[in-house]
Amino acid sequence: MGSPSGPPFDPDDPDRERRERDTEPIPPYRPDDGPGYGAGPGLSDGPSLSDDAGYGAGAGYASESRSGRAWVRDPEAGYPSISEEELAGLRADAAGMTPRRVLPLEDEPSSLVARYLFPTERYRGEWKRHWIHLTTPLLVGVAATFVLGYLSGFLAGQDVGALTTIAVLLWFAVMGWVAWKVADWWYDRFILTNKRVMVVNGIITRQVAMMPLVRVTDMKYEQTPAGRALNYGTFVLESAGQEQALREIKNLPNPNELYLRVVEEMYEPQAVEARLGKEADEAKADDGA
Repeated sequence: MGSPSGPPFDPDDPDRERRERDTEPIPPYRPDDGPGYGAGPGLSDGPSLSDDAGYGAGAGYASESRSGRAWVRDPEAGYPSISEEELAGLRADAAGMTPRRVLPLEDEPSSLVARYLFPTERYRGEWKRHWIHLTTPLLVGVAATFVLGYLSGFLAGQDVGALTTIAVLLWFAVMGWVAWKVADWWYDRFILTNKRVMVVNGIITRQVAMMPLVRVTDMKYEQTPAGRALNYGTFVLESAGQEQALREIKNLPNPNELYLRVVEEMYEPQAVEARLGKEADEAKADDGA
């Protein structure tokens, strides 16, 4: 039987305690002893695990936004959190002035629009065209009323009843055309969701044109001097040089506010979700009060 390996035991050896400490077996981990992490520098409380690193405290995980800010999803509210400073630009001050014109959204789509939305799509709003869209039919109706009214009176004095009847029937036809144009304007809607833009028009023959937001490569709106005075404009959408069913939408109201909505939906959808979520929470709080 051989002798044990290693140097013989020497009580005066200065390295004896260090060797015994290094060769001491590690005890098994027990839950009662805490998380089991050492106090060394590798797991310190320094900035590497700070609260600003984008780690959420809930079940959700942080996701990096396009602007570089970490958006943390709130598992209870279901929408990303956004700071009060970021929402300050969307609220009116004491004088009622806001740096950005973001009008309230409708909670639910109208029955005319709801049939064209699929269940996972989030509705953002719908708009009728500006009343300037009816300028031509309204002017035609007014002119026809004066001209045919005068003509009917003149023919009635000439004792030609047949021509008077024709003039009256012609006036009814013009008024019917004007009413058709007004009804077509009423059913014509521009629709925005979190996934696409749509235009729905037509009374008897319905036309539905759409473009996904992810395929919009360029968007602009144009305003003539009359459009700036009356607050309407024309939107032009481009999609990777391809022909699309939806390219030019004329006579949309409040084009600047609508432009901000579409661009925000394209580039900052988390901010939209956060703003709408906080508005809903504030509305519930007001109802509870």
